[in-house]
Amino acid sequence: MAKKKLGLEDLGGFVFSTNDDFDESQYSESDSREELEPKDQQLEAHFSNKGRGGKTVTIIKGFQGPEDELVSMGKMLKKKCGVGGSTKDGEIIIQGDDREKIMKILKKEGYNVKRVGG
Repeated sequence: MAKKKLGLEDLGGFVFSTNDDFDESQYSESDSREELEPKDQQLEAHFSNKGRGGKTVTIIKGFQGPEDELVSMGKMLKKKCGVGGSTKDGEIIIQGDDREKIMKILKKEGYNVKRVGG
């Protein structure tokens, strides 16, 4: 038998208020990704072809910062490598095995990059 829900805490912490002096900032979730300087971040350049019909891709993992900065970094890498790709789930996916080129670009931008896998 399923556990019976007893109060608002059991529903995930909903807060309802009719108080005009209510300060919702104390209850709102802040961005969990802490913004770090490029030199303080440790990125990983992975090589993968699993689940992509044998096509090879380079995956950049470990970026910590706002989603819009991740997207702009992905655009910059795609443009400089002259290939396609995408940004999702906190990762940058670049078509092809361009790890060395990507690592040089990211190191020039000030990031610490480590080559991972084959």
